[in-house]
Amino acid sequence: MKPQKTIYLIDGTAYIYRAYHAIRNLSNSKGFPTNAIFGFTKMILKLMDTHHPEHAAMFFDVKGPTFRHEIYPAYKANRPPMPDDLSAQIPCIK
Repeated sequence: MKPQKTIYLIDGTAYIYRAYHAIRNLSNSKGFPTNAIFGFTKMILKLMDTHHPEHAAMFFDVKGPTFRHEIYPAYKANRPPMPDDLSAQIPCIK
């Protein structure tokens, strides 16, 4: 039987939030927060090392309303705003 090829589709935003909340109070020597960056990188490396997908693609939430808000206006209505120290790390991750 021929080995099956795999593609992993990764919800990058979910991984970022998970990493941010898993590791607290981590920053570099200049005081820049790095907990989400560190945790995200470790999780992705472990995923790739463990499963060895042939291909992988990562996607992130977009800023602003989407079609989901048109379908359901209360979509994510109760979600608190993103913490500033997390927001600062996202460009480094992307």
